[in-house]
Amino acid sequence: MDGGQRAAQIEAIRREVADDFDEELELEMEDERLERLADGLGQPARPPGLDRKVYFRELFRLQHELVRLQDWVQAHKLRVVVIFEGRDSAGKGGVIKRITQRLNPRVCRVTALPAPNERERTQWYFQRYVTHLPAGGEIVLFDRSWYNRAGVERVMGFCSPDEVEEFFRSVPEFERMLTRSGIIVLKYWFSITDEEQAFRFQMRIHDPLKQWKLSPMDVQSRRRWEDYTKAKEDMLARTHIPEAPWWVVEAVDKKRARLNCISHLLTQIPYGDVAHPPVHLPDRERHDDYTRHPVPPGMFVPSVF
Repeated sequence: MDGGQRAAQIEAIRREVADDFDEELELEMEDERLERLADGLGQPARPPGLDRKVYFRELFRLQHELVRLQDWVQAHKLRVVVIFEGRDSAGKGGVIKRITQRLNPRVCRVTALPAPNERERTQWYFQRYVTHLPAGGEIVLFDRSWYNRAGVERVMGFCSPDEVEEFFRSVPEFERMLTRSGIIVLKYWFSITDEEQAFRFQMRIHDPLKQWKLSPMDVQSRRRWEDYTKAKEDMLARTHIPEAPWWVVEAVDKKRARLNCISHLLTQIPYGDVAHPPVHLPDRERHDDYTRHPVPPGMFVPSVF
């Protein structure tokens, strides 16, 4: 391979690797759009932002460790449940996205259940969640979970006080049962300030790319901030058990919250390297009696770019 061919190969590899990271790098937005969003939006008090180079370096390092953890979970048939709770716009979806970004969706999957239907409302409360629990070698990330009953259902009046009390009696035993069966249960609460949530909701209102995130329930959660605070405090106090404790993530700074949560998660499950057999790419078979047929021009996607 001469110098020109080697340079071309290196450039091809560089572009392939860079393309793999584009989902993160594309978060840079044009100045004009930022100026429009800034009109009418107050700036909440927050700590200095994390340097982007530091953030990406640590994120990619932690994602590499998540791949190692995934291999360990799969090889040792572990069962892992990770619960993400917090106020609307607290950043749960952002950290879940960064966790799953480099992982195998057959090993690590996200469960975000919609509101229960008529049949599910008549079931045992935990029944529809049980069907989503992991089998051996799987990690399940719950983007909201059975704790809906202690939060939105309680505050919005979707369940009775007696149902709330029954939930608080049942959930510690339910989670102890899960851990006794060998399931690892991790619970994270993402905490933001009143001012930060107001700012993020305003962003959703003014940013066309985020308006879909703003639901009528989100609007109600702003009005009922104190009710949600009381419900959260009660929930943490009554469901923080040794077998499945709560971990609170300071989430005003999204980047720090993602790194801190992923870093902590990695410390909760001992893991190591898993030996993989070497992969040998076989030679391509060629058959003299095969002729590749041309694709009809009308089947091609137009080359607009």
